[in-house]
Amino acid sequence: MFVIVFVDEVNTGWNSFNSLGTTGSSFTKEQERRKKQKKEKGGLMDHRRDTNRAVLVSVEQFDPGVVLRRRPGASKDAKKLHRTLSQLGFKVEIHSDLSAEEIYQLFLQESMRPVKNCFLAVLSSHGDQGCIFGADGKAVKLSRIFSYFDNECMKKKAKVFLIQACRGTGLDDGVEVDSANDTRECSVSQYLSVPMDTAVMYATPPGYGAFMHPLGSVFLQTFCTLLRQGDNRNLELTRLMTRLSHMVAYSFQARGGALGGKKEMPCFLTRLTREVFPFAESGVDPSAMSPCQRGLLS
Repeated sequence: MFVIVFVDEVNTGWNSFNSLGTTGSSFTKEQERRKKQKKEKGGLMDHRRDTNRAVLVSVEQFDPGVVLRRRPGASKDAKKLHRTLSQLGFKVEIHSDLSAEEIYQLFLQESMRPVKNCFLAVLSSHGDQGCIFGADGKAVKLSRIFSYFDNECMKKKAKVFLIQACRGTGLDDGVEVDSANDTRECSVSQYLSVPMDTAVMYATPPGYGAFMHPLGSVFLQTFCTLLRQGDNRNLELTRLMTRLSHMVAYSFQARGGALGGKKEMPCFLTRLTREVFPFAESGVDPSAMSPCQRGLLS
């Protein structure tokens, strides 16, 4: 979820154009026009500051020799996310079957690219507590990925991470359990690895497995469906994520065999310091919404 450094050109020699009847101002405009054309031709318009960006990392097929099974349905998630987010104005990139090191490098580079006001990352793979796995079977620590975005470039920008991966081997029976002894994810160090103005939505709580189907994951497919229904896209982010949790928890139930009747409950972690409306329609004024629509932060 390519390091490109933008260096302003020095306007050397523009006085010589004045002698031909071209003003310095018009030449500057011509320079800007040509620079814009070069960027467009070179594909560098992806780095525009007026665009929200989404990076999707999807691991479906693992390298030969890796014991992790193929994840049929991951590509379905990626395609639906690409279509949905593009329609909401995001510039979307899909990266498939990357190794652990390639995932690290991708997000390190992404953390230094400009963005309008929101960066969205989706990581979909097999996983365990605190990590997902690259196509090479090596662990990718999520805390390290999050830490990349604690920088000046991303300061005051909203960062949203959606994690479609198991966080353990437990299966959710759909009943409340005493989790007071499970402090792995609730530790201060884990929490502080998430930068300010960042929200992380996991498909499942710590210690539990996440469901994947050949038609896609219940978590990401429901997320896309939610954004396409009614005015959900105009909801404040915490309100939207609460609605997503409700839909997954109460609308999904596994069928057949040992998994029959098992449930899934997403887990939301936020360090947002303000209300965020990353998917709102252009022209919609969040301040004019009712408190119910805005989902005011406590």
